[in-house]
Amino acid sequence: MKTKTIRDVTFDLLRQLELTTLFGNPGSTEETFLKNFPKDFRYIQTLHESSAVGAADGYAQATRKPAIVNVHTSAGLSNSMSNIMTAAQNKTPLIITAGNQTREMLLMEPWLTNVSPTELPKPWIKWSYEPVRAEDVPAAFMRAYAMALQPPAGPVFLSIPLDDWDKPALGDAVVRTVASQFAPDPIRISQFADKLSTAKNPALIYGSGIARGKGWDIGIQLAEKLNCHVFSAPASEVPSFPENHPLYAGGLPFAIQPLSEKLKGYDVAIVIGAPIFRYYPYVEGEYIPEGLKLLHITDDPNESGRAPVGDSLLSSPVLALEALLNLVPKRSITPPKVPQQHHRMSPHPAAPPLPHKGQQLSALELFQGLREFTPENTVLIEESPSNLGELHTAWPIDKPDSFYTFASGSLGWNLPASIGIALAERDSGRNRPVLAIIGDGSLQYSIQGLWTAAQLKLPILFVVPRNYEYAILKSFAELEDSPSVPGLDLPDIDITSLAKGYGCVGVRAETIDEISQICKVAFSRSVPTVIGSSYYSYDTSFVVIK
Repeated sequence: MKTKTIRDVTFDLLRQLELTTLFGNPGSTEETFLKNFPKDFRYIQTLHESSAVGAADGYAQATRKPAIVNVHTSAGLSNSMSNIMTAAQNKTPLIITAGNQTREMLLMEPWLTNVSPTELPKPWIKWSYEPVRAEDVPAAFMRAYAMALQPPAGPVFLSIPLDDWDKPALGDAVVRTVASQFAPDPIRISQFADKLSTAKNPALIYGSGIARGKGWDIGIQLAEKLNCHVFSAPASEVPSFPENHPLYAGGLPFAIQPLSEKLKGYDVAIVIGAPIFRYYPYVEGEYIPEGLKLLHITDDPNESGRAPVGDSLLSSPVLALEALLNLVPKRSITPPKVPQQHHRMSPHPAAPPLPHKGQQLSALELFQGLREFTPENTVLIEESPSNLGELHTAWPIDKPDSFYTFASGSLGWNLPASIGIALAERDSGRNRPVLAIIGDGSLQYSIQGLWTAAQLKLPILFVVPRNYEYAILKSFAELEDSPSVPGLDLPDIDITSLAKGYGCVGVRAETIDEISQICKVAFSRSVPTVIGSSYYSYDTSFVVIK
């Protein structure tokens, strides 16, 4: 009987864990792992390691399963760090692997060695390990799977010397199952329920943890039973409440003083599935208004520990919602009128309208047209920070799993993430259209991802609103009283030619009729469509923290 190798046993384990799709950009120290690649596995090739992580992140979020990523040793791992940081803040379970040099040479630190394999990806990795011996590789994968999936979910990292794979295994890997949720302390959740039940004017603040746990319906039920306002936590990467619901009060600003102002008048507010709070930039003030009791439910001890205010409870957000729903009585009191926020979850409103410049569209008109001309079930992915107010004014999010963005604020995630999300739509049979809106500056951080989308024949519609500048940075320059900052303009980038060079359909659109015609055919193509659309810019002096 043929002795199984480390590679044989590891691939058998990955099969049992249903991790048969690998995202990666191969390097010399990874080829020994990938050689004779099994026919029942699928390799999603990207042209940059950060894109591999972003695509795997999108795929894992859309499938609600861990994903595996294979990057090159120290150099490739360094390339991928931006999107590893985003995956950590997205709480996405990823198993990131890289090769290392031959064990016999590690002491000499030869070329391309990862000299500190467990340290390099920190602090954005939950667990990082290089097996002490080759025989431990399969068990290390099992532990990595458990660590990535257990709350709070997140990326883990394995470094594997390239000569480990052909060595004989000790036997088959032990497969274990792990829990991905944990319930709240019953006494503590009862205390929280009592505070909500006796509040005169409570508020719910929902974060992305609810959406990740499939908690939209239970979140709506709790809001309606309490008959109180619901806010989105600041800078939520995935919405957890329908924006067309009569109790929805919009997104909270992510600066200290404006957020505190927004919560005036409430006596109890409870944050569920989000940190307290995402703040940027610094605007001095009290964290919460006088007279407000703040409660916090999170599955992340680090979030709980660093919160500057609020009584905390550790629990999976959806299990806590279910417990609260059973404990609070129905409120018949009519809450104050819901504050109108036309920009919904955006941290700032749409800029004031300016006189129309011929046929050229404004950002708001562009987004309104896209919403009108795309199917009702379109999945929206956003990385266009300078016009969030316009986008969310035009495009209400009213269904779960229909909007994604990046928790970290680090550009370069959304284009590859849209690939993973579109691939998951195809694999699952849902086949919802995918639309990614990415600013002309943001696009450059991961533009090579267009090639992967084209190779996979994913009919993603990429829309690139062009203002020829880093407009959001010009806004911050005004806010921070920093005039004459260099490097904020982006002239002479030909978006459509770049798209065609990567195998996509590249088109330029300047009018609403052109947008309409493109949307009619984009999702039926066998390759992505990239629209480069200029729009007339507003004065960038709008306050970005409203």
